[in-house]
Amino acid sequence: MKKTAMKMMTLAAFLVVLTACSTDSPYDDYTNYYNPGTQGGFPGGGTSSGEGTATAGSGELLNYQVAIDKTTAEPTSTVAAFYPEAADDVSTQTFSKQVTIDMANPVAKTENGVEITISGDSIIANHGKNEGICYVVSGTTSNGMLYIDGKTNFMLNLNGANITCTKGTAIDIQSKMAAYLVLTGSNKLTDGTTEDHKSALYSKGKLLISGTGSLDINATYNNGIHSKSYVLVDKGVNLYVKAANHGIKGTDAIINGGIINVETAGNGAKGINCDNDVTINGGRTTILCTGNGEWDPEDLETKAPACIACDSIMTIKGGEIYAMATGSGGKGLKADWEAYISGGKMRIITTGGLYYSNGSTENHNYTGNTDNLDDNYTSSPKGIKIGTKNVHGVLQITGGDIMVRTTGNNAEGIESKGTLEMTDGTVMISAHDDGINSSGDLTLSGGTLVTVGTNNDGIDANGNMYLKGGTLIAMGAGGAEAGIDINEQKKLYISGTKIFGIGGRVDGSLGSTTQGIVTLTGSVSANATVTISNGSTTLASFAMPPYSYNNGAILISAPGMQSGTSYTLSLGSSTQSVTASNTINNRNFR
Repeated sequence: MKKTAMKMMTLAAFLVVLTACSTDSPYDDYTNYYNPGTQGGFPGGGTSSGEGTATAGSGELLNYQVAIDKTTAEPTSTVAAFYPEAADDVSTQTFSKQVTIDMANPVAKTENGVEITISGDSIIANHGKNEGICYVVSGTTSNGMLYIDGKTNFMLNLNGANITCTKGTAIDIQSKMAAYLVLTGSNKLTDGTTEDHKSALYSKGKLLISGTGSLDINATYNNGIHSKSYVLVDKGVNLYVKAANHGIKGTDAIINGGIINVETAGNGAKGINCDNDVTINGGRTTILCTGNGEWDPEDLETKAPACIACDSIMTIKGGEIYAMATGSGGKGLKADWEAYISGGKMRIITTGGLYYSNGSTENHNYTGNTDNLDDNYTSSPKGIKIGTKNVHGVLQITGGDIMVRTTGNNAEGIESKGTLEMTDGTVMISAHDDGINSSGDLTLSGGTLVTVGTNNDGIDANGNMYLKGGTLIAMGAGGAEAGIDINEQKKLYISGTKIFGIGGRVDGSLGSTTQGIVTLTGSVSANATVTISNGSTTLASFAMPPYSYNNGAILISAPGMQSGTSYTLSLGSSTQSVTASNTINNRNFR
């Protein structure tokens, strides 16, 4: 299916919303992300003369990196492990009938009812209907393959195995039953390139990975791990996959823990790629995708790489995710239907530009006008993308520590093709294009949202926007772009959110507000503190993101503010008296 559809950019005005905190400020949790530093050019410009200018400073949002890490300890998680079936938990199973296989010195034999045969370079193991079988595989081979078949569930214990197959798959599990892959010690699999095959490690049944050992997979031909059912990874595992195509592919993927590192280089390749759902409850997952977008001659559309992708629902409850896509059109996280994020730590980077192809001509950094292009011809980079042009997505964020940074042309931070709702957590975005874009209604009722669009809007809702609580910081480019951009046929409703915004202009249709609003022109510095007070009472305190803005249109609102009342506004070192109203003046302030 087509992975990205370009939305037509409105010329709605630009307002930047940087949000407020009372004495019990939500900024207390992330002020340490902002470290003052030397200011540089605002990435990509996006300003026009006399309508505000912005420059980038320094802080974690702009400086964090994503790199393969096999050695740092697995993070602890309090999230309960998820097993689609109770029997998927290896601790509930007993496999007491051991069958040993030495890959360096294979021997044909019958052991515990299992037939081991040798055919050329292949070792073939068939346990038939025998139950409780545990294959213990060790030894090194520079040209061999392990083939396993049988009609019952079994355990495969890799215990110091190093298998290189010069032709095709290193381990080929043809059994359709559950394979409990247990890792002990250091293990390695390498496939070959002379015969067509799906992956270095292949399983026709579900693949359940556990243990305290490590497994390095070098897939030189196609996928690293490929299961025709689901792949599940438990705590304790140390898994590294380097693949020419997808890193891990299955109908579903469940990560309950472990240290997982994946590198993919193929055009359109995914680090984790599932036909149905992805569920992440713990562990540390790091994925680097370096491939570009490509044309799909069968579906007649473009497709692009993604670090984690599924065709249905993505659920993230815990653990750590580090994802970086450097090629054209690349995505960090992508789900075609829905996504539910309730916890965990995420650091996402995309650096590639807009990918264009019509089947005969392609461009990996397209900079032309896309308004009149067929959606099938383009794939835009995104930090997080939920939904497709044919399936309206749903994105719900109820917790977590999320940072997204995109720098390539047309790259948005977070996009939902349907609705977007945030009730808790901390989300911080620095994007080349829109920081956040929702095709439907957007609701913020809790948490802290900091979103910067360096060449477009900070936050863009094509439905209504409901600001019911929490803290919103939205900074966009200069000129006609907006920190908060509402579709001209929709409205903005304010009933509890602390808001501080600055940008090229203030523009939007206000549906209603239960709190006073202040609009003015001013400047703020990166990492500065902004407060609005009534006498000795501080109604809101805002920590600027690592961007400075000069001569911008400012909007401030916080619970407790009333129309007609004067307040003291401190923009860093400067202080002035302002008066609230219950309207938004839709104009430039210059």
